[in-house]
Order: sequence, then structure tokens, then C-alpha cells
Amino acid sequence: MGSPFLGAARLLAYALFTLVLMPVQALLVSFRSPLRHHLPRVYHAACTRILGLGVEVVGEPRLGRPTLVVSNHSSYLDIIVLGSLIPGSFVAKTEVGSWPFFGLLAKLQQTVFVDRKARNAGAHRDDMRGRLEDGDILILFPEGTSSDGNRTLPFKTALFSVAALRVDDRPITVQPVSITAVDLDGMPLGRALRPFYAWYGDMELVGHVWQMVKLGRLTVRVEFHEPVDVERFGSRKALGEHCWRVIAAGVDKAVSGRHPGR
Repeated sequence: MGSPFLGAARLLAYALFTLVLMPVQALLVSFRSPLRHHLPRVYHAACTRILGLGVEVVGEPRLGRPTLVVSNHSSYLDIIVLGSLIPGSFVAKTEVGSWPFFGLLAKLQQTVFVDRKARNAGAHRDDMRGRLEDGDILILFPEGTSSDGNRTLPFKTALFSVAALRVDDRPITVQPVSITAVDLDGMPLGRALRPFYAWYGDMELVGHVWQMVKLGRLTVRVEFHEPVDVERFGSRKALGEHCWRVIAAGVDKAVSGRHPGR
């Protein structure tokens, strides 16, 4: 499926654009320039166009610093889509930092790496706490792995404990976000076709990337839900459950086509 010429052109443009900006971002991070938070957003926004991703936004991002953004996760493409909208850093599994090329990109975006083992939750929480105290925006995928894009997996709530942090005597803002691939060249994606976007299980990465870039225009719906804080719910588990319900409902609406303009 798709055009190999289109795929090759997209990959070449993506590689050249990325290689040009990598040393610029490295310098911004080294000198702790405020622009280190904003260049990745410009980069990801350009990459959505290069790779043929249309981003449809519903709701309003309210991203004062510090904020913890909580989202479902079905693909490496979520990084590009959310990164184009949010000037923040991601929370990712430790092994991502060792990936060739993409691991370096993650480090340049100042990703917080966690291994998600319960015994290390305290140390990772402290890493995230430090970043939030510095006023950063962090983007967390609490499913702990990627799904098939048709549903939202249960959330692991250990890292929600950072939401109890207070900065300037105010609780951390938590904004739930639903992200769903909804159509290809204007045709709705069903369960059978959503894996063109979703990358999960034992899928081979290189093959998935090649198939995706050969396709036409994939539209991804991002819904920003009402921001909340832990004081509204009393505990991290209750906060995590609320975020899961809201995000899962947003994904279900997008998957079924029940959303504005469709």
C-alpha cells in the first residue's frame, strides 16, 4: 500500500531537517536557553507536515508552568503530534534512551527516563518533581506501553504522586489529553486500519515506519480535557482513575466517529 516515492521523499526530508536542528537544540540545552523548550515544538510541527500528519485539535490546552499532561499512547507518532502542540518534555521508559537516533532525540528534548519498576518509583518521582519545580511541562503516558489505538489500557498510577507537589503554594495542574488516529485521506480508520498509525506489541519498527510514510494524509484528533489537580480528588489513585475515564471516553468518541465536524 502507498507510494514508495512519497515514502522516500518524506524520510529524506525528515532526516535532513532533523540533522540540521539537532546541533542547534544541543546548544540551547547546554546553555539552558529558554528556547530549548520552544524549538522542539517548532520541530515537531514541521515534522507533522513532512510526514503527512494532520492534527485536529478539540478543546483548549491550558499549559501554564508547571503542568503535568496525561495522555493515552498508541504510537511513536504520538510524540510528534503532542510535541507539535505542547512545549514540554516527555516521560519515557529507560530503554528509549538507548535507542539509536531516537534515543538522542529524546535526550535533546530533555526526556525524563523511568523504568517503571515499583522499587524505583520514588527516585523517578523525585526526578519529575525537580523538573516541575523548575516550571517545566511534563507529558506522561501512564498506560506504561502503547495500545492498538482502539482502546485505552489501565493506567499505572505510581507516577501520579508528583501531582501532590505544590509550587508557589498551588497544586500542580494536571491536564488529561486523548489522542486518536481518525482517518486516512478523509476516509475513517476502522479497527483494521488503525494499526497504520498505532505501533504496539511485537510490531517491527522499521517496517511500520516505512509503511506509514508511504501512505497519504493521516488525521489525528487531539482532545484537551478540563485541567484538574489532586486536591479535587484526594489521592493520586483517584486522580489517575478520573484521568483514565476522561481520556478513555475521548478515545471511544473519536474511534466511533462521535465528535464535532464528522
